[in-house]
Formats: sequence, C-alpha cells, structure tokens
Amino acid sequence: MTYHQLSIVHLTTVLPAFLIGTYLLLNPKGTPRHKSLGAIYMLLMMITAGLTLFMPAKVGPTLLNHFGWLHLLSGLVIYSVPAALFAARNGNIRAHRLFMLGLYLGGIIVAGSFAFAPGRMLNIWITG
Repeated sequence: MTYHQLSIVHLTTVLPAFLIGTYLLLNPKGTPRHKSLGAIYMLLMMITAGLTLFMPAKVGPTLLNHFGWLHLLSGLVIYSVPAALFAARNGNIRAHRLFMLGLYLGGIIVAGSFAFAPGRMLNIWITG
C-alpha cells in the first residue's frame, strides 16, 4: 500500500474515532451504549495506530529512516487501549478514565494538531 493509500485508510479510521471519542467524553459513562461505542472506539484507535506504524515520517528527524516523533503517540495508543480495557474490566474506573483521556488527548487531539502542520500531508490536502 502506498503512503497516500495508507493516509486515506488512516483518515477513515481516525475520523469516526474522533467523533465517537468526543461523544463518549461528553455523555454518561457505564451505560450499554458507552460500552459498545467504547469497544468500537478502541478498535478504531488500534487500527489507526497500527496503520501509522507503516507510514514513514515525512517531516523532521527519523529513527531507522522511518519513525518520527508522532510514532511515539502510536505507541501511546497501542499501550493505552489494552491498559484502559484491563482497568475497566477490573473495576479501576479512575485508571480507565485517565487512560482514555490520555488516549483521546494524545492520540487524537495532539496527533491531529500536528497533522495540520506545514509540510504534512493533511495540511497540503487542505491548503493545496
């Protein structure tokens, strides 16, 4: 798959994750809807993070001529999703909330903000 194709698939997973994550943060917790949407959100975030590992950094310094600083956020997602799920299943709701808030802020808000930076593909697509 080309970088361009990976970027499109990445957007098709991260955009619904953003919408679902926002909904989950703003609505009642612990309901059946929260649990089912949360499972979809976690799956989308894992797919999103996994995809980014195949996308080489195009801006800034790289490690192994592939990984950039944003890949650290992919690692955050890959760690946080199972940790949040484990915490929720073990009744540690405080830890679950912290992991999910970190996942949303780091994996979507911070990474998404960087995606709009000059030189990045999303910025180029939007600004031409």
